[in-house]
Amino acid sequence: MTEQKMDADWLEFHPNPKVPDFKLPAGAVDAHCHVFGPSPEFPFAPERKYTPCNAGKAQLYALRDHLGFSRNVIVQATCHGKDNSAMVDACRSAGDLARGVASVGSDITHEELAEMHEAGVRGVRFNFVKRLVDATPKEVFIEIAEKIQDFGWSIVVYFEAADLEELEPFLKRLPGIIVVDHMGRPDVTKGVEHPDFQRFTLLMAENENIWTKVTCPERLTVAGPPYEDVVAYYRHIVDLFEDRVLWGTDWPHPNMKSHMPDDGALVDYILRIAPSAEQQHKLLVTNPTRLYWG
Repeated sequence: MTEQKMDADWLEFHPNPKVPDFKLPAGAVDAHCHVFGPSPEFPFAPERKYTPCNAGKAQLYALRDHLGFSRNVIVQATCHGKDNSAMVDACRSAGDLARGVASVGSDITHEELAEMHEAGVRGVRFNFVKRLVDATPKEVFIEIAEKIQDFGWSIVVYFEAADLEELEPFLKRLPGIIVVDHMGRPDVTKGVEHPDFQRFTLLMAENENIWTKVTCPERLTVAGPPYEDVVAYYRHIVDLFEDRVLWGTDWPHPNMKSHMPDDGALVDYILRIAPSAEQQHKLLVTNPTRLYWG
């Protein structure tokens, strides 16, 4: 099997991230990260919309130690489709220090779910970002959501702000805890008080089973580093819902073209979005521990 080459106009992850100035609390969790390959051991899916760099478990866990995290939640990336082998292998190799979020089809069996649960998987991901995946009927997702309830798993959903109005009825049908990636990718040029972002805030206020990740300023920013234009959005959500927020690096940052973030600087950014020690502990330790290790 031949090596699968990264898309030529995309950047590789930062080769030498700084040691963060912010000393993370004991037990801190990087609750949103990925493994890509390495291929050809773990080939990328034929139907993928992009080909990332190779970024395997050894590199992820070296970064974990470098930044000062204790544990990781590894989210299945669309470039691997529904072949969760790389993610499951990374979870198994880390023992109790990692949990996984899988991508599965409605044909997944109870036995297959049990095997993934034993490996450390604790959730599934539903992706609605049209440039990354082909459309899937919502009833398929409902069927999957019902199957995972026997294991107490949560559901990660990834969508963009423009699609929230259409998705709201579906999200309210889903059982269990739902975790929204990256605050539903708001348009940060519109302001926190804009109806679009207030729709997302109201969704969280009215549905206590909905959590979110205050992650990926490098994706949401228009101004670029140091991502000042995104701070108010994170602060708004953390201040209102500090018991239902998670944080992660998004390493190795797929699909980045304009710049590649320094993961050490991203850790320091936490101080700007969760300024109190209590908020930091909930964001980094209490909440992810309750959701993925509880």
